[in-house]
Amino acid sequence: MRSQPVSDTYPCAWAPPSDELYRTYHDTEWGVPERDGRALWEKLQLDGMQAGLAWITILRKRDSIREEFDNFDPEKLARWTPARAAKALKNPGIIRSPKKVDAVIGNAQAFLAMEESGDSFSDYCWQIVGGQPIVNQWKHFRDAPTHTDWSAAMSKDLKKRGFKFVGPTIVYAWAQAVGMVNDHDVSCPRHKAVQEM
Repeated sequence: MRSQPVSDTYPCAWAPPSDELYRTYHDTEWGVPERDGRALWEKLQLDGMQAGLAWITILRKRDSIREEFDNFDPEKLARWTPARAAKALKNPGIIRSPKKVDAVIGNAQAFLAMEESGDSFSDYCWQIVGGQPIVNQWKHFRDAPTHTDWSAAMSKDLKKRGFKFVGPTIVYAWAQAVGMVNDHDVSCPRHKAVQEM
């Protein structure tokens, strides 16, 4: 059973109150600062899978995606064979794009390479915003940018490290979701709530 939304007034306009899944995601997850490196990496993979799709598609399939992708355990995913990837592509509960499946496998390998070299993925991610969330004051979600200079720089560096499906727009959307940027509308109750976190 899903938890009930916590907003008592209309939230950010991108999360319509008529859609319980979207509303619950907005009210309990989006913008909450995440510091766990593996969780940050998982969310980056989900945002990469979204490319060309609506986020609600990912939300509706998220449980199936997690199950198929070994709960986003990078060590398990890094060892996937072509046969294992082909098996995943038969699952209608995931985003069945060979390029996106291959990207998750390669991104698991890139994540592990960073960790093995002593680069904490969490530290790496958070240093781009100076260790603390950027707090914006948008009146409407459409006022927020789709990418920034820093998301472009991070995208470029991630690609150098072997990551795929990490363009500047994906990186910015991911940073919003994991609370590196507080882009809740200033009138949304969650703007203040996540800022206090």
